[in-house]
This record gives sequence, structure tokens and C-alpha cells, in this order.
Amino acid sequence: MYAIEVQDLVYRYPKATAPALHSLNFQVHQGEIFGFLGPSGAGKSTTQKILTGLLAGYQGHAVVQGRALDQWRSDDYERIGVGFELPNHFLRLTAGENLRYFAALYRTPARKPQELLELVGLRDSIDTPAEQLSKGMRARLNLARALLHNPPLLFLDEPTSGLDPGNAARIKNLIRAEQQAGRTIFLTTHNMAIAEELCDRVAFLVDGAIVAIDTPQALKLRYGTPTVRVTYRNGRGPEERSFALDALAEDAVFQGLLRSGTIQTIHTQEASLEQIFLQVTGRSLQCND
Repeated sequence: MYAIEVQDLVYRYPKATAPALHSLNFQVHQGEIFGFLGPSGAGKSTTQKILTGLLAGYQGHAVVQGRALDQWRSDDYERIGVGFELPNHFLRLTAGENLRYFAALYRTPARKPQELLELVGLRDSIDTPAEQLSKGMRARLNLARALLHNPPLLFLDEPTSGLDPGNAARIKNLIRAEQQAGRTIFLTTHNMAIAEELCDRVAFLVDGAIVAIDTPQALKLRYGTPTVRVTYRNGRGPEERSFALDALAEDAVFQGLLRSGTIQTIHTQEASLEQIFLQVTGRSLQCND
């Protein structure tokens, strides 16, 4: 059984001249981290809102955790956790009080606030009002709230946005640990480095349409050109040159450098996922639709 299965999903906002989503088709396997990637306005958050029951009026068919969305009941929300890009907390309540309040909404046993705050690096903020937390701290509290009831499926929207490198690494490690514990993670982001590091498969989304789905490595092999970059000495100092990896045996210049004894470093290189996205879609990840 798929964790998520979407067929011909279409959505148009009221008064909009064009659909926000154009006949999306994709599946998310149980236990994988699936990246939904695209620039701002591509339709990532719209898709997530539909799959979490926040937007109705769509066309097509969507099944989440084995049940069609149009047949969802209140207990189906026990099986998903949602980390929104823009956190929304009770600002006058402390971090611990926020978690205890939301834990009371679920029938399933909740994880202890102290445990979750430790995981996201907020152990010392358990008694701090949410209004006194920084933007990055509120984002981490938001993730802790999504994990409260041990949901088998997590929806995470830009989970490392606004975090410093140390806390971003902490959250990435936490996401990997949740996957190893058996959870499925649907991750929406425009940060290709995060997607390349975490995701088992990714979908490229532009203007509400999916243009490619595969593993990051398969996309790079399909669309990229692996190269070898050589740094060597010449009369003016160090110089660099790149060669196509699949043509090294017949490349006279490369063979000459090997025999010259002037090579200082040699490295293989492949295109980044962001470069592949630009090649496949013709769009920058930083543009607005």
C-alpha cells in the first residue's frame, strides 16, 4: 500500500484565472522521504493543504494512508503530523504548555514534551513563552508539535527554513531518525541541497505541474554530464580544466596531462540537483510564479 496516491489532481483557487495544480499524478511509498520541489508559487503548499484536508473543492482522486480524502473521518488525523512553514503557537503559553495542550487533542498516547524539546534542541526553553522564542526556535517547536502523537506520516514544509547550520543539521538528523523509525515523510521545499541530502525520491513541480519524478541520483545521471576537474601546474601558476568523464580514454589533452607530471589534484564532479532542476524546467528555484 502506498502512503499517498494521487491521480489527476486539479485545483483552482476562487477567482483565479488558471488552475494552481494541473492533473498531478504521483505515489509516495511507505517509509520513504519524498521531496516535492519547486520555486515559490509552484503549488507545493497547495498540494500539501489538500493532502492534509485543509483545502476542499479539488478534482481528481487522492488516497492518504489507505483512505480516500473525501472519506476521511476525524480519527484519520491521528495518523498524520503536519509541520507548517509558518509556525502558529499560543504565544502566551510556554513551549511545554503548547505541547501539552496539543497532546490533549489526540486519542493516541503522546510523547513527553521534555523528550521532544530535547530532540529539537529546545530543552532549556520548556518554560519560555512562545512569544519570546526566536523565529528558528518557533520553527523547531512546530516540528516537535508535529511529532507529538507518533504519526506514521509526516508532512513537513521547509523544515530547515530560517535555521542556523547547527540546528539545520540537528533537524535533518531528526528527520532521518524518524524515517528509520518507520515513518513516511512528505517534504516540500525549494532548497535543493536539503532535498538532495534527505530524499529517496523527488518530484519537480513548476506552475502546478510535475515535470520529473525519480531519485536524485537517477535524475543527475539522466540529465547531468559527469566531469573530471584537474588542477595542474603551468608556467603562470596553478590552472584548472574540466573533462567529460565518459571520454577520458580518448581525450588527448587529458592523457597528456597524466603523462606530464604536473597534476596537483583530480576530482570527479556531477551536476547538483539544483542545476538539474534548472536544466529540466528552465526555471530558477528562487523565482516567483
